[in-house]
Amino acid sequence: MTKRKTTKDAVKVLHNRYIKGNKKRLESLQLQRENLNIAELIYNLRTQAGLSQRQLADLVGTTQSVISRLEGADYNGHSLAMLRKIASTFKQKVQVKFIPETADSAYT
Repeated sequence: MTKRKTTKDAVKVLHNRYIKGNKKRLESLQLQRENLNIAELIYNLRTQAGLSQRQLADLVGTTQSVISRLEGADYNGHSLAMLRKIASTFKQKVQVKFIPETADSAYT
């Protein structure tokens, strides 16, 4: 008799129980990871420059609440135009890539 391999990694346990094999949940997880990545990029640029949300908003021509939403991991309304304004403020450019989907890309 072969003993079943178990894990104590809570993230893996939850992934296996609630996400693995469920296409809708995998897609939702990937979208949330993408939103978190964008939020982190904006936050890191701003804080590394020593700017408050209000200061960045003034430079971009928006409000502090918009910057706050953009830095929120659950925000889904990112526009390419706004990302370009923010990037331009930091003398950077936005790069968009299309990459192939993989079955396990949601849990890497």
